[in-house]
Amino acid sequence: MLYTFLGQLVFSLSLPHLCPEDQALALLQFKNMFPINPNASDYCFEFKEFHSYPKTLTWNRSTDCCSWDGVHCDKMTGQVIELNLTCSGLQGKFHSNSSLFQLSNLKRLDLSYNDFSGSLISPKFDSDLTILNCSFKNLTQLRELHLYDVNISSTIPSNFSSHLTTLELSDTHLRGILPERVFHLSNLKTLDLSDNPQLTVRFPITKWNSSASLMKLLLYNVDFTGRIPESFSHLTSLHELNMGYSNLLGPIPKPLWNLTHVESLSLGHNHLEGPISQFSRFGKLWELSLGYNYFDGRLEFLSFNRNWTQLEVLDFSSNCLTGPIPTNISGLQNLKKLLLSSNYLNGTIPSWIFSLPSLQLLDFSDNHLSGKIQEFKSKTLSDVALSQNQLQGPIPNSLLNQTSLRFLLLSHNNISGQIASTICNLKDLNVLNLRSTNLEGTIPQCLGEMNKYLWNLDLSNNNLSGTINTNFSIGNYLTVISLHGNKLTGKVPRSLINCKYLTLLDLGNNHLNDTFPNWLGYLPDLKILSLRSNKLHGPIKHSGNRNLFLQLQIMDLSSNGFTGNLPESLFGNLQAMKEIDESTRTPQYVSDQYADFYDYLTTITTKGHDYDSAPVLATNMIIDLSKNRFEGHIPSIIGDLVGLRTLNLSHNVLEGHIPASLQNLSVLESLDFSSNKISGEIPQQLASLTSLEVLNLSHNHLVGCIPKGKQFDTFENSSYQGNDGLRGLPLSKHCGGDDRIPQATTPAELDQEEEEDEDSPMISWQAVLMGYGCGLVIGLSVIYIMLSTQYPAWFSRMVVELEHRITTRMKKHKKRY
Repeated sequence: MLYTFLGQLVFSLSLPHLCPEDQALALLQFKNMFPINPNASDYCFEFKEFHSYPKTLTWNRSTDCCSWDGVHCDKMTGQVIELNLTCSGLQGKFHSNSSLFQLSNLKRLDLSYNDFSGSLISPKFDSDLTILNCSFKNLTQLRELHLYDVNISSTIPSNFSSHLTTLELSDTHLRGILPERVFHLSNLKTLDLSDNPQLTVRFPITKWNSSASLMKLLLYNVDFTGRIPESFSHLTSLHELNMGYSNLLGPIPKPLWNLTHVESLSLGHNHLEGPISQFSRFGKLWELSLGYNYFDGRLEFLSFNRNWTQLEVLDFSSNCLTGPIPTNISGLQNLKKLLLSSNYLNGTIPSWIFSLPSLQLLDFSDNHLSGKIQEFKSKTLSDVALSQNQLQGPIPNSLLNQTSLRFLLLSHNNISGQIASTICNLKDLNVLNLRSTNLEGTIPQCLGEMNKYLWNLDLSNNNLSGTINTNFSIGNYLTVISLHGNKLTGKVPRSLINCKYLTLLDLGNNHLNDTFPNWLGYLPDLKILSLRSNKLHGPIKHSGNRNLFLQLQIMDLSSNGFTGNLPESLFGNLQAMKEIDESTRTPQYVSDQYADFYDYLTTITTKGHDYDSAPVLATNMIIDLSKNRFEGHIPSIIGDLVGLRTLNLSHNVLEGHIPASLQNLSVLESLDFSSNKISGEIPQQLASLTSLEVLNLSHNHLVGCIPKGKQFDTFENSSYQGNDGLRGLPLSKHCGGDDRIPQATTPAELDQEEEEDEDSPMISWQAVLMGYGCGLVIGLSVIYIMLSTQYPAWFSRMVVELEHRITTRMKKHKKRY
């Protein structure tokens, strides 16, 4: 019996215990409190390293809760000790009576990358929990506190547990001043307060208690203005320091040189200065990021540095470095990321860079580098940016065979040859920018079908020819397509309708021969459409659909052959132009939300000037229909487009009056109606347009008085020339009530005064005849002198004509009197 009992006991202990019923019920209640919303974990979808799926959907009462996704139980007792629901699409608010608090043995909780906005975590978490990854309040017994992207929107508490070893509160909207007590937590090894720009950090001036144990200090994008204090010299155990975007000033202080164990040093986006070579004293680095500062000097010190054999990341971008890149470097064979963009480097790119076996990211853009792009040895390239240099030669084949390449930016170089169809093998490509590289040939047909990740395709300002026979496949993610400034012919490809995410389409400055592609209006996100300088023709027909071009903010159809009336129905659809966005005073550019480094570029004409490859301001609202053959009147509905900044209808055949409704365009900066047949007066209401900087109404049939005051007092004669019927400032013609300048008499006015004089009884006809007689004598005398001195024949003819006109006038007066 005893052996039987012991055998059963051992057997029972070897089996996993089932989850207690009360804990299973508590988990199911928690599940029902938070519905699933995939957008709640959108961050996880953007990055492949995070696997996002709704774990709680698999929970049901028919199975043991210890087998549920994200639930971990004690093998001996069956109690729930760990709950990991990261990236589960949970959305909602925590309440103080949450069933989660019934899990009395819970030791570890990870709820990161969900949406718990507005939640205040109850102090009940304090009872047994040792590791929390979601949010906090009065947690005095914790060892680790992990928070990512939780909107706490409060000041940071000061009553942390003295046992705390890890405090990670990045991107939690903390504000106020960081309590100094945090630096005196004696067991603290990791302090991460990154991405809290409203949090002010002031370091203790003297040594703090945690300085001996602290291994990670991450203060990226917090408010720390000034210099690194002397107390940093005591951080002798520090392995990782990140103080980018922290308003650091001046040269690197001496206390930093004591940090001999630092492996990752990031001080980018500050105002630091001094020679770049000083950082060679850090011998254990795997990452050195110093971009966007004012460091100067040359890179020769890399040739003599034998301590950086483990270096993987080297970022000196956007500094003041000069000279060539050293050619005799052999100690950086483990480099994965090399960034030297926006400096003053010259010479060729040395071969050791192309030979780096593990290179992933290379950014040398915006320098003065020359020579050819050699073949790359690395098979792991993800980002190659060599734009704005003087590089030559074809695109190397090794670049076109990189299966992991995401960004290929070669714009503004002298790249020769054609675009090989092998470029379509780049299945992970996000951005292809070959703008202004002198490429020729045709566009590969496969470009529109290469992968679902490509969002930016820029082949503008090259010598590409042929038709756009690219087939843009259904389900693509293209956001930017710019083929501007080539020699492309044929029609606008209908497959563009499959680009449902398209924001910018620039096909300007080509030889396209087509009618207006009204069907592009079905693209729901289209903001910028440029078809300028092509051979497009015919009227812009009314479609009857009021849902076309709703988001359009720039429409450039200039320099084509469009005819008929202006597209009044199209103007009525432009909903985005019917609002004024004054939400921010800081200029914002239109760019992709996941790639803010790349602004949308196009060629625009505004304020009388052409801007090539200009970044597009989010507030830019432009209609340019100039240099076509539009006729008829200017629709008054344009006055509804109150967000317009530029309106150009010049060089058409427009008639009728300027609509007074244009007074509603309160932010209009440039108005050009020149070279049309517009008649009537300039509406006095336009004087209310206080933002107007450029006005061109020249070469029309306008009459009447020019409006006075505000912006109209700043325009010059060129704004009105070619309108004989206009009067007032700045013209010399007098306008009623304007006595600020002497009245000038025109030839037409002289003729009118002569007619009035002829009818006046105050003047006798004898006096008139006497005047004409004197004129005749003078005229005949001039003729005699001409003939006797052999004066030029053209002048003789002019005098004879003058004599004839005088004689005619005399005969006319004789008959009347």
